[in-house]
Amino acid sequence: MGLPIFNILILFLLLKFSHNVTSDSSEEAYALLKWKTSLQNQNLNSSLLSSWTLYPANATKISPCSWFGISCNHAGSRVISINLSTLGLNGTFDDFSFSSFPHLANLNLSFNFFFGNIPLQIGNLSKLQYLDLGSNQLSGLIPPEIGKLNQLRRLYLDMNQLHGTIPLEIGQLSLIDKLALCHNNLHGSIPSSLGNLSNLTNFYLNNNSLFDSIPLALGNLKSLSIMDLSKNHFNGSTPFSLGNLSNLAVLYLHKNSLSGSIPSIIGKLKSLLQLDLSENQLSGSIPLSLGNLSSLTMMSLFNNSLSGSIPPSLGNLKSLSALGLHINQLNGFIPPSIGNLSSLRILYLYNNGLYSFVPKEIGYLKSLSELELCTNLLSGVIPHSIGNLTGLLLLSMCGNHFSGPIPKSFRNLTSVERVLLNQNNLSGKMFEAFGDHPNLTFLDLSNNNFCGEISFNWRNFPKLSTFIVFVNNISGSIPPDIGNSPKLQVLDLSSNHIVGKIPVQLEMLSSLNKLILNLNQLSGGVPLEFGSLTKLEYLDLSANKLSSSIPKSIGNLLKLHYLNLSNNQLSHKIPTEFEKLIHLSELDLSHNILQEEIPPQVCNMESLEKLNLSHNNLSDFIPRCSEEMRSLSCIDISYNELQGPIPNSTAFKDGLMEGNKGLCGNFEALPSCDAFTSHKQTLKKKWVVIVFAILGMVVLLTGLTGFFFFFQQRKKVSQEEQSNSMNRLRLLSVLNFDGKIMHEEIIKATDDFDEKFCIGKGGQGSVYKAELPSGDIVAVKKFNSQLVSGNMADHDEFLNEVLALKEIRHRNIVKFHGFCSNGPHSFLVCEYLDRGSLARILGDDVTAKELGWNRRINVSKGVANALSYLHHDCLPSIIHRDISSKNVLLDSNFEAHVSDFGIAKFVGPHSSNWTEFAGTFGYAASEIAYTMRATEKYDVYSFGVLVFEVIKGNHPRDFFSINFSSFSNMIIDVNQILDPRLLTPSPSVMDKLIWIMEAAILCLDESPEA
Repeated sequence: MGLPIFNILILFLLLKFSHNVTSDSSEEAYALLKWKTSLQNQNLNSSLLSSWTLYPANATKISPCSWFGISCNHAGSRVISINLSTLGLNGTFDDFSFSSFPHLANLNLSFNFFFGNIPLQIGNLSKLQYLDLGSNQLSGLIPPEIGKLNQLRRLYLDMNQLHGTIPLEIGQLSLIDKLALCHNNLHGSIPSSLGNLSNLTNFYLNNNSLFDSIPLALGNLKSLSIMDLSKNHFNGSTPFSLGNLSNLAVLYLHKNSLSGSIPSIIGKLKSLLQLDLSENQLSGSIPLSLGNLSSLTMMSLFNNSLSGSIPPSLGNLKSLSALGLHINQLNGFIPPSIGNLSSLRILYLYNNGLYSFVPKEIGYLKSLSELELCTNLLSGVIPHSIGNLTGLLLLSMCGNHFSGPIPKSFRNLTSVERVLLNQNNLSGKMFEAFGDHPNLTFLDLSNNNFCGEISFNWRNFPKLSTFIVFVNNISGSIPPDIGNSPKLQVLDLSSNHIVGKIPVQLEMLSSLNKLILNLNQLSGGVPLEFGSLTKLEYLDLSANKLSSSIPKSIGNLLKLHYLNLSNNQLSHKIPTEFEKLIHLSELDLSHNILQEEIPPQVCNMESLEKLNLSHNNLSDFIPRCSEEMRSLSCIDISYNELQGPIPNSTAFKDGLMEGNKGLCGNFEALPSCDAFTSHKQTLKKKWVVIVFAILGMVVLLTGLTGFFFFFQQRKKVSQEEQSNSMNRLRLLSVLNFDGKIMHEEIIKATDDFDEKFCIGKGGQGSVYKAELPSGDIVAVKKFNSQLVSGNMADHDEFLNEVLALKEIRHRNIVKFHGFCSNGPHSFLVCEYLDRGSLARILGDDVTAKELGWNRRINVSKGVANALSYLHHDCLPSIIHRDISSKNVLLDSNFEAHVSDFGIAKFVGPHSSNWTEFAGTFGYAASEIAYTMRATEKYDVYSFGVLVFEVIKGNHPRDFFSINFSSFSNMIIDVNQILDPRLLTPSPSVMDKLIWIMEAAILCLDESPEA
């Protein structure tokens, strides 16, 4: 009887165990399915997660162990790993039941689009060993509950938008060996409790906003192999305790605010491979002990305040491939022991105070590809051994005191691409040292004492693009075979003693964009063949002995932005063909013997900013059309034979006019034009009396006089009517509006511009909404009151916007109705777009969600269409110069309209106009700050920023620092970009977004020409 009872008991226990297993598997399966339904992009990942199903429905046991990305233990009873990395998943962890996975050891959800907070319940994963949530869009604080994961070995939270401080509780994860919290918004200090992570091998806190000093407790991390604390705000000294990290291979502390000296104890880190302490505020000398780091491959100490000499002990670093000590205050000589660094490829010592000669031992560095010694106090001759560096690509020794000739061994440097030996005291015949350099692209030997003639064999330099030798003692003529350098883009032979004619063979330099030959003794005429140099942007032939007339073919140089022919003996008249130089910003024809009038065609040079025609024999009147040259800011027409009134513009008011006896105008030091007019009228009356007496044709003369005064009166009446109309309102009637009525209706509709009708404010003024009696709703941009009181700059911006808008007709550009520029108000009237600016829409969560992906694509297309119209369909072309989200308005159908043309510039495609910085910071290209040249690329760069703002939902800020290695991995990098407020786009829409982002990246290229 006992045996059956025992069997029944065993069967009961087995059934109960089986039930528990089924229950456990089912609980995990149901938890995963519930979380799957909360994800926002089911369609995108349906094929990958299609295995996540309860099928077959009649199964006795529901298990997720065969599902994609899920792994279970050997018994198949519990989920131990969830790996869904790089699937483009979009959602939150709000519906993820952490408590349902008590055996989970691995959770990898990196490279997706998860957003929101990391839940506190993550602390329930008590057996978790590997946690990777990196490269998502998570935000909020790092929960201290992570400190409960006492089995955790690796933690990755990098590339998210987390903020706050590092929880002290992380210091309780005693088993952790890899910790990555980089690329977040963490601030505060590093808690000393992190020193308890005794098993930690990889430690990444780079790219955050952490500050305060680096805690000494980090010296307890004896297992650490990699420590990256770069790109934060750490201050104080580098802790000596780091010398205890005997296993450390990588130490990155660059781009912080560390001060004090480099601890000599770092020399004890025998395992160190890479050391980067650059871009801090470190001082003192380089410790001799660093020479003990025999395994070191990279040492970067640049951009600090280090002083003293370079320790000879660094010559012990036989494995070193890159050494950067530049931009410090180092002095003394370069130690000969540096020649022992047989593996060295990069040596940067520039911008220090190093002196004495360069040791011949530098020729032992056979692996060297880049040598930078510029801006020191080095002297003596360039060592002959430099010719041993046959793998050298860059040789930069500028700004020193080297003397003597370039060693002939230089002929051996057949791989060299860039050579900078300028600003020294080098002498001799520079060309004797050059042989066959097939890879040379850049050669700068300027500011030396080289002599002799230009005697290159130009065919030996097939890739040479830049040749600069100004300020030397070069003599002889320019060799005709210089035309055998088809890649040459910059040729500067200025400030030498070159004689003879300019060879016509220069026309063969089809790639030339900068030609500088000034301050020589060149004679003859300017070659007609120069007209074929269609890529030329900069031409300076000043201070020579050139004669004859200026060739008309110069008018073919359509890309020219700078032209200087001054201080020559050029004669005849200014060519009318100059009118084609619509991109020219500066023209200097002074100190020649030019004659006749200033041709009115000059007025077509709408980009001209500086004009110097002084010291010539120009006569007749100044063209009245020059008043319309909106870009002209500086003019010198002194010492000519000009006469008549000065044009009424700021440039002429502030310009130099002396030396012309016939000029008049309402300007200081010039006689009034009224006196000239009165004098002419008196002469005219006397002439009429003489005619009466001699001819006796009183009747005929009376008829002619009456006829004359009849037309004069008609002209006067017409002018008075026009003047009265303009002075009364100066209002332009456009479309179906009447000027005077519109003015009165706007004043009434806005209650004389009451604040309650204001819908926006900017630097130039405010924008008001006005509903006219006709039912039309318009936007009125009222300019600041100082415009009316005579502020010329504001007045120019006002007129500039009027002139731009009245010529534009495009569906993606705001429609212009009229303007007023007199009386107490100056304003523009445009169509009213009810959704307002793109910046306002993206800045509000509700309206941003209304602007879905397809609408955002259309917004980008609309702005692109508007810019294409402005750049290519307008004549002259228009550069907006302030493309930003605040200047893109949306109508009721979410159609984009570009607005605000106050600082627009009239130029054309591919122009190179010099200008002051304008626009909105964060949207303007960096090259504007140093080139001061406005081209259509100005708008192209801004458009690239705008596209990323549209897709990301806010201004991209530091996003441009990301290096897109290829467009093929865009789907990974796009995780950081898409606006998390929208659902993940469908595959077809995603393809369009990626294509648009690829185009935007091209718009943001560092090179404007690209």
